Amino acid sequence: MTAISVNDTTISEQAVAAEMQFHPAPTREQAWREAATALAIRALLHDEAARLGVRAATPEADEGEEEALIRALLARELRLPEPDEAACRRYHAANRARFRSPEVYEAAHILFPAGPEDAPARARAKAAAEAVLAMLLGAPGNVPGGAPRATPRDVTQRFADLAREHSACPSAANGGRLGQQSRGDLVPEIETFILALEEGQICPVPVMSCYGAHVLRLDRRAAATDLPYEAVAETVARHLATHAWQRAASQYLRVLAGRARIEGIDLHGAATPLVQ
Repeated sequence: MTAISVNDTTISEQAVAAEMQFHPAPTREQAWREAATALAIRALLHDEAARLGVRAATPEADEGEEEALIRALLARELRLPEPDEAACRRYHAANRARFRSPEVYEAAHILFPAGPEDAPARARAKAAAEAVLAMLLGAPGNVPGGAPRATPRDVTQRFADLAREHSACPSAANGGRLGQQSRGDLVPEIETFILALEEGQICPVPVMSCYGAHVLRLDRRAAATDLPYEAVAETVARHLATHAWQRAASQYLRVLAGRARIEGIDLHGAATPLVQ
């Protein structure tokens, strides 16, 4: 590794190695480069704070003295325009997909556990799930010539009873109900089937996942919807303010890097990993 120095500060290989844990990356080389960049930027900002005589602010929760000093420096040096309402409304109108209520749904399941590599256990779990499905879908009234048709409440109660009796999930205590979920909360193989169901429908086949076999039911579903500007005004303003801060911090670092003595690393095009 080429020796890294910022003005009169030398950054050791040991310091970079210790910093790497905070910069996960696909390769060791990338993690090393990001860690070295972060340390060099800190040194650059620390030197500028010393040159200007900036004193550290009172550290916030989970913040050390160095972080508090850098925060005080940036608060003093960065000039940030406040986004006005017109700018916020324009951004909202052009980026409605960013400001939508999430798609949510409520579902229930009965889990028969089996590990992903245990083929015999998975076969048994699937068979057990099929047996429970037969009890639910073949309930009196749900087959030709049966007794009077079971009401949705009857089927829901039967599902809850079977969940309490058979399910290996903690949700069994609540009749198998999983509570409100957003898209992406559950593993894809389960969610794909759930979101293909109609409200109140039980999936007609067992669904296999890494956890085992599931009997699934969709209870309710609410599609994502665009939110009016008034509902997200504060969120839009925060987003624009954060973007402006990041842009100003990046420009400030480029100015500092341009007049500093830096060896072993190029900071002129660097992002700001310590102040994101």
